[in-house]
Amino acid sequence: MINGIMIIVIIGAQWGDEGKGKVVDLLADRFDIVARYQGGHNAGHSVYVGEKAFVLRLLPSGIIHEDKTCVLGNGMVIDPKAFFEEIDQMQNQGISVTPKRLKVSSRAHLIMPYHRALDHTSEERLGNEKIGTTLRGIGPAYEDKAGRRGIRVSDALSPEVLRIRIERNLEEANRIIVLYGQPPLYADQIFNEIFPLVERLRPFVAETSHFFAEAKKQNKKILLEGAQATLLDVDHGTYPYVTSSNPTAGGASVGTGIPPHHITGVLGIVRTYLTRVGEGPFPTEMLDEEEDMANLIRQRGNEYGSVTKRPRRCGWFDAVATRYAAELNGFNSLALTKLDVLDALEEIKVCVGYEIDGKKIETFPAVSQDLQKIKPIYETLEGWKSETLGITKAEDLPAKAREYVEFLSNSVGVEIGLISTGPERDQTIILPDSVMESWFKN
Repeated sequence: MINGIMIIVIIGAQWGDEGKGKVVDLLADRFDIVARYQGGHNAGHSVYVGEKAFVLRLLPSGIIHEDKTCVLGNGMVIDPKAFFEEIDQMQNQGISVTPKRLKVSSRAHLIMPYHRALDHTSEERLGNEKIGTTLRGIGPAYEDKAGRRGIRVSDALSPEVLRIRIERNLEEANRIIVLYGQPPLYADQIFNEIFPLVERLRPFVAETSHFFAEAKKQNKKILLEGAQATLLDVDHGTYPYVTSSNPTAGGASVGTGIPPHHITGVLGIVRTYLTRVGEGPFPTEMLDEEEDMANLIRQRGNEYGSVTKRPRRCGWFDAVATRYAAELNGFNSLALTKLDVLDALEEIKVCVGYEIDGKKIETFPAVSQDLQKIKPIYETLEGWKSETLGITKAEDLPAKAREYVEFLSNSVGVEIGLISTGPERDQTIILPDSVMESWFKN
């Protein structure tokens, strides 16, 4: 804490799906405000509470805690239809979502129906070089934002402005949509679909940067939740196979309006292995003779997209890529998830270095073509072949499991402060004398 301020950022350190939802949900009790700062409803966070499973796409995981205020920051792109579908889903599961509990930045951008259509045509145009997007319009919405033709929430609150912006943008969008054999969209239909949703959105809209500034004056604790992950960052990830925003720590400041020097800690979330959804390089992916291992991991870890249901590509832990993420984000601590998934393995590989064309390299390459040529250098550790599911004390872990955790921490150069041993809130180990423990105590 700095002068009473406690603002922690939670970031995926790999290619996403590391288990951020559970960790945010676990930490939310210690915070007053939980906020998302980038991305759209392409983020799938699953949270398990007893017999209930909550799948969140837009809403921060803190929404499950009735006494917390949640925020969708200015760095997000929001589909109004998906927004209310998720709210209605939460209400049906017994979670109250009201304008008092949820604030939406007036500076966030809206995803429009033509963005979804353009997403489909973009993937079709790319052919074999397609990105593998979720086809929800996120990329085209960010394109419009960067091109200064986007529609912000504040713009949409004026029916005249909303109609003008739709008509202007649709003229260009339809050229591309029709070119690729799709029927044109019509401005009146889009306006009639979107404006009632915007009116329903109106009570949720706030100047969220001011809201955060006032919260800091009152020494309220703020938890910032990233979607996707470091290696999908549009600047620092495996470009062009990336998302369209900045999930990294710098994006947290830009996407909320909170000054960088007010952020007091950064927590990285890592799995005990890696997964990736969609296209793009994946140096430690389990292929060919390791296909059976990939299937075992996928089944034990339920590695299917929370939003898309696509099977995730599985691979071994990559210490080189994770060190890169640690350098970029300045992690104070790591939360290690899904330790129990590895319980059945006799041997576990960890990538500790890269080789390209016979030469060892120490860093994570910027060029995707280089990543495609990487030969991982592995160290093999002995598995523990016993159950860790639900263990809550580090000393109760099998000795080989403790050795594996220590090896990962040393390989990345960051302490591991939390170990998840199952999907439930209480299936968690907080390591004593860690930065993570201090956050739980504050």
